[in-house]
Amino acid sequence: MTEENIKLPVSVVDYAKSNSINGKTILVRVDFNVPIENGVVSGDTRIKRSLDTINFLIDQKAKIILISHIEGKGGDSLRPVYDFIKNTFPVSFVEDILGEEGQTAISKLIPGEVILAENIRMYPEEKKNDIDFSKKLASLADIYVNDAFSVSHRSHASIVGVPQFVPHFAGLLLIDEIVHLQKIFHPKHPFVFILGGAKFDTKLPLIQKFLSVADHVFVGGALANDIFKAKGFNVGASLVSDMSSVQNISNQIFSMKDFIENPKLVTPSDVVVQKEGIKGVDGCVIKKTNEVLEDEVIFDSGPETVEFLKKLVSESKCVLWNGPLGNYEEGFTGPTIELAKIIAETGVDGAVGGGDTLAAINTLGDTVESKINFISTGGGAMLQYLLDETLVGIDALK
Repeated sequence: MTEENIKLPVSVVDYAKSNSINGKTILVRVDFNVPIENGVVSGDTRIKRSLDTINFLIDQKAKIILISHIEGKGGDSLRPVYDFIKNTFPVSFVEDILGEEGQTAISKLIPGEVILAENIRMYPEEKKNDIDFSKKLASLADIYVNDAFSVSHRSHASIVGVPQFVPHFAGLLLIDEIVHLQKIFHPKHPFVFILGGAKFDTKLPLIQKFLSVADHVFVGGALANDIFKAKGFNVGASLVSDMSSVQNISNQIFSMKDFIENPKLVTPSDVVVQKEGIKGVDGCVIKKTNEVLEDEVIFDSGPETVEFLKKLVSESKCVLWNGPLGNYEEGFTGPTIELAKIIAETGVDGAVGGGDTLAAINTLGDTVESKINFISTGGGAMLQYLLDETLVGIDALK
């Protein structure tokens, strides 16, 4: 890992110290891709974390255009987000920011007012990073600000395209993410890295990187199934990765045998299993990891594992956590929520992140959330940053 701190992009706050932005139109890429249930925002962490930048620009009497994407079970419109924020600051909603409606709304903006544009991914050119589309977005404003760390690993027009055509700066959230995650590269010890979720083949390089730095790397969730299988345990019908792509890691031949025998690597000692084809948490049983049957599916970590993690976290001076310990979307939430409580209660340094991780923290309320040292808004972006120590969206600002 690098020994020197990565140079930070210039923040819009630093720019405003010597350049008036009063009356300037500023295009701000935020990430309001938040969970929506029954048409209502059910998790507002990302919105709250964006408010520092938005309120700063309002105080500076800038004219602000917020662009974001949203996608998920709650739908693909940002209107529920608009309904959630409309009483927080002066904001209007525009369905087509690049059309006549958008031009009219922008022309009527007065300093200190905000527009929230509809889902930017409704334009197919966004994901394609279309150069003409990027130019059109850039033409809406005098200045571009990226405050969307959680999508800054995407080579999309609103992330890497727009900065090519207009003065560009970082928002306060983006700077905060970089500053806190940089600390993980030189952690206090004992240091434990807890990684959950799935896609072992894509997360293996990150696990390998932190095996050389952390005192313990705990691998849970579906990721652990691949390790169980490599150890010769029966994983039944559990989710496993396509290991055919794990041929060459970091230009070195990968040895699964050496990997699973690394003394720093830790996996669950017990698991929650269900008969294949049965949905839901009812009827589940707890088994040792070497006792799973052919017709069973591993869905979560067991209570013995949670107690082990409690001890591991309490003895650590730095904890990095990303990803659930079980199949969170199918209702297996208990151990993940317990881990969030444990990290909050210890107040240990470090960082946590990931969509399901945020969902678990949100269920515990603001009191618990405030006790966690640092909550990243990123899931995939957090992991990519930890691996590469930069993101394409950050590079685009330099």
